[in-house]
Amino acid sequence: MTEIRVPTLGESVTEATIGRWFKKAGDAVAVDEPLVELETDKVTIEVPAPSAGTLGEIIAKDGETVAVGALLGQINDGAVAAAKPAAAAAPAKAAAPAAAPPAAAPAPAAKAPPADAPLAPSVRKLSAESGIDASTVPGSGKDGRVTKGDMLAAIEKAASAPTPVNQPAAAVQVRAPSPADDAAREERVKMTRLRQTIARRLKDVQNTAAMLTTFNEVDMTEVMKLRALYKDTFEKKHGSKLGFMGFFTKAVVQALKDIPAVNAEIDGSDLIYKNYYHIGVAVGTDRGLVVPVVRDCDHKSIAEIEKSIADFGRRARDGQLKIDEMQGGTFTITNGGIYGSLMSTPILNAPQSGILGMHKIQERPMVVGGKIEVRPMMYLALSYDHRVIDGKEAVTFLVRVKESLEDPARLVLDL
Repeated sequence: MTEIRVPTLGESVTEATIGRWFKKAGDAVAVDEPLVELETDKVTIEVPAPSAGTLGEIIAKDGETVAVGALLGQINDGAVAAAKPAAAAAPAKAAAPAAAPPAAAPAPAAKAPPADAPLAPSVRKLSAESGIDASTVPGSGKDGRVTKGDMLAAIEKAASAPTPVNQPAAAVQVRAPSPADDAAREERVKMTRLRQTIARRLKDVQNTAAMLTTFNEVDMTEVMKLRALYKDTFEKKHGSKLGFMGFFTKAVVQALKDIPAVNAEIDGSDLIYKNYYHIGVAVGTDRGLVVPVVRDCDHKSIAEIEKSIADFGRRARDGQLKIDEMQGGTFTITNGGIYGSLMSTPILNAPQSGILGMHKIQERPMVVGGKIEVRPMMYLALSYDHRVIDGKEAVTFLVRVKESLEDPARLVLDL
């Protein structure tokens, strides 16, 4: 018999919700065949079968919340007909896992640790991530101290029962009941973990940051000329289409170098200035908005950035992004223009202090050299945290982005 457990989900992710089981009890399964879909705060993960056999009891049902390491179900070795003999013939294998819990049995009788005994860093980290108070966990270490193993066992025990998703009271809305005639035509669907997380994080930003948005507009004539001139050659050489995101990303990096406050974040009473440029690119999927991060954009060419963005976009829509690919961003770009948005005020991607909103390119009459000309124009929006960034810095940042895009040679010459 083989146990199916929740795998390590990535940094700072300690629990997931069961999305759906692809198999039901009694079905035959092959090694590495997807068994169950887990929804985390950031991505959806498929858990493969650790061995071949027959799916036995399903412990965690659809919709339940489980922690890392929690038992999801079991696979009985062998085919359906041989499931019982296989289970009976494997007591030796099962003996080792079964013997593990008794090892911790003396813990309740263990001597209580001194009240001021310091907790190990690993214990403090697990306690903070899981929300389990280490002082309530029986310790099996020296003098009754709580060990990392004790914390993991406590987390697994807590995971055996459905865990309610933590939400601030302000995020919980109770609506008045609809009239019977309307209620019959309504459909109630439970929010996914990703959607709940998006709602919670965006509201947290509005409640925490002193958020403000400043606007400008950019004449896209030169970038569009450059793109039209080289897009075929670019695609033949690099195997990727030449879009606008590469130009915008490079323009943002240049502006971040000039105005470092936009690349900073608050940590308590300190400001952290980041001398690296990891740019998040917002991607809309049918599950919700995700923000994969293109790292070290100051060291990447436009071609490398375009390839990364295309790959992230494809994998985001297929639900194949890894958690660590959506962490560590220092600034975010979001493009509502692909959906037809003419102007918007994007919300910050915490803990970042700035986000740039791109919009639809629209031909408008502009005064150029004293004459009215039709130019392809785009509104730009920079939402920023006024606690970190002054208005002068925000406006200057947006002007730098505008200048780079209206004269793309500045990107090549690092001006």
